[in-house]
Amino acid sequence: MKLRATICRREHFNAAHRIFNPKWDDQKNLEVFGKCSYPNYHGHNYDLIVNVTGEIDENTGYVMDMGELKKIIWEYALNRFDHKNLNLDVEEFRSLIPTAENIAVVIWNILRKHIDKNKQLKVILYETERNFVEFSGD
Repeated sequence: MKLRATICRREHFNAAHRIFNPKWDDQKNLEVFGKCSYPNYHGHNYDLIVNVTGEIDENTGYVMDMGELKKIIWEYALNRFDHKNLNLDVEEFRSLIPTAENIAVVIWNILRKHIDKNKQLKVILYETERNFVEFSGD
């Protein structure tokens, strides 16, 4: 029987965004999204946890090399988001509201392309100390 484990990598990035639906007027956006809809944006210090679950390789003892996971996270995802205005600087959010839920899904989709499909992937995104989202592609 093969042993399975989950490895977890925590990273941090900073980004600004505005939560608003362009189909609505400012009043409707304010009613639904509150001060997060203010037109001059606001920022967060995001914490990202990436979990990869799979079989432990008999030759290396790894589910996946943590150094490789860190490289993938930064090269393909966080370098695109860190110190950016998500609404203006990140292509996906030009047509998608950059809520924590949608940010987590976008990051998961980016990482999924670069992590072995035989391994399960879960993204946990903390927008604040108390508010976070989990997404595992289900």
